Amino acid sequence: MFFVNIENIEAFVYVIHWGSFNKAAEALYLSQPSVTARIQTLERELDCKLFDRLGKQVQITEEGKRFLPYAQQLLLTYQKGKLHVNQKRSLPEEIRIGCTVSVSNYMIPELLPRLSLSFPNTHFKFVTGKTDEIVTKVLNKEVDIGFVRGVNHPNLQSVKFYEDPITLYTYADHPFVGAERLTVEEIAVQPLVFFECGALDWLRIHRVFENLDRPPNILIQTDNSEMAKKLVMKKAGISFLPELCVRQETAEGKLVPIRVPETEGISLQTNVISNLGEHSHLLNVIMELKNN
Repeated sequence: MFFVNIENIEAFVYVIHWGSFNKAAEALYLSQPSVTARIQTLERELDCKLFDRLGKQVQITEEGKRFLPYAQQLLLTYQKGKLHVNQKRSLPEEIRIGCTVSVSNYMIPELLPRLSLSFPNTHFKFVTGKTDEIVTKVLNKEVDIGFVRGVNHPNLQSVKFYEDPITLYTYADHPFVGAERLTVEEIAVQPLVFFECGALDWLRIHRVFENLDRPPNILIQTDNSEMAKKLVMKKAGISFLPELCVRQETAEGKLVPIRVPETEGISLQTNVISNLGEHSHLLNVIMELKNN
């Protein structure tokens, strides 16, 4: 039976990376004879020669080249497993999460019950705010992670969590319901409840109306999606809204999505962020839950 000694695998990968036994030994805080012994043991286990020694230089053999990707994968799997075990041993007593209001209303209630199963006996604290406020709280370590609109910051790691399509919605008996095709001009003259969230993609909604002879008939402008959809249901106007916030009302027939070709493909992206190198286990768990 063949047993893998991870230290021998590590020595092999390090020698290739550094190009010499001596430099690999320095990187591993070992003596050169120790690294040599590990390579020789691995060669005996594999029954092949991994390196040709050319004076102080080493050159990987064809057998070594074939074994290298497997060695790298073994080492990576071991390191991931070790990190996972160590993190599982010390589950946090509290996880602090910052998020936008929309995320707190529509995403967190779906995510939290499953997240709690991965972190038993952990207390969760939620703070809401605008994207720039949550980013600041993450950078200042007032919260551990944040759910925000897309951001780009050199001190943050960011992973795309959700893509939310933006669609025009009307109340159930609006004249647009059932229309096969609408023009931007027809939409522009309707009373509009304009939900403004400040995301870059939202600018594309503005651009749809830029080339018209007159500006769109925006009666109400708000940064609150709950207010916007309730105004539409009260027949105060029609509105471009993220699909997630009106899912229930659409299923109940209270709001009706209207196809507008010019706005197809526009969406709001929600990312999960944390400080670089921190809370990676938490981010991985969240992404696994999202994909399952």
